[in-house]
Amino acid sequence: MEAGRQAATGAAPRLAGGRIVALVRACHPEPTVAVTLFATALAAAGGRTRAGVVAVATAVGTGQLSVGWGNDLVDRGRDAAGGRTDKPIVVDGLAPGTVAGATAAALVACVPLSFLSGGRAGSAHLAAVAGGWAYNLGLKATPLSVAPYAVSFALLPASVVLGLPGHPTPPWWLPLAGALLGSGAHFANVLPDLDADARTGVRGLPQRLGPAGVRASAALLLAAGSVVAVLGPGDPRGWQVGALAAVSGLTGLGLRLGDRQAFRAAMAVAAIDVALVAAAGTRPA
Repeated sequence: MEAGRQAATGAAPRLAGGRIVALVRACHPEPTVAVTLFATALAAAGGRTRAGVVAVATAVGTGQLSVGWGNDLVDRGRDAAGGRTDKPIVVDGLAPGTVAGATAAALVACVPLSFLSGGRAGSAHLAAVAGGWAYNLGLKATPLSVAPYAVSFALLPASVVLGLPGHPTPPWWLPLAGALLGSGAHFANVLPDLDADARTGVRGLPQRLGPAGVRASAALLLAAGSVVAVLGPGDPRGWQVGALAAVSGLTGLGLRLGDRQAFRAAMAVAAIDVALVAAAGTRPA
């Protein structure tokens, strides 16, 4: 009897730990962490105080968690039908109720955390999060699937600038670069899922273009976003032009790799562009 109780108490932490790992996997950790770090870097480079940087990081982090968890929650039936072995709700026995609770908690926390940066910044960030939810709730399966990415990734850097001291208007090139890079990431992101999407009837814009069209669109959008990010601020230095050439090469090479590696290459391109933007500054001239 005692041995049975000890085994049960030992199993409980293991089960809890397994649920936590599955929950982390269900939030789409790579893009969630990447987007949060990108926004945090822009806030730090723009001159936010330490508290302001933390406010951006927590607001963006909770918003991305809600969108990532919400995506797997909404798509759980489709993912099961498509045999998605990378989805914890499908293969790890992660309870939908657990994901729903985590999603709700992240979304509720995101609201006050967003407004720590001010009314305009908070509204812009919540509109960006709403774009992610619009994608989850239906736009992903329509020809307008790229629109939430374009809008949300235009609003995200704009919200960071709007939260700076004095709440300046973002420079024109910053939301444009964000929209182009976010749209390119959308095309790269669906590459690993094209077969599963075909089996389950997801017909977003990338799925309608096919693999070759997806890769070409991702390359074009990422390259255009890189050009705007580097040349938009004006008077680029020699090293920035050199970095742009390197990023262009990485874009072309990365999107020739396997599907999952192509998406990671797109994230690397976005990271370099964010670093270049941070070096140039985000305040309008």
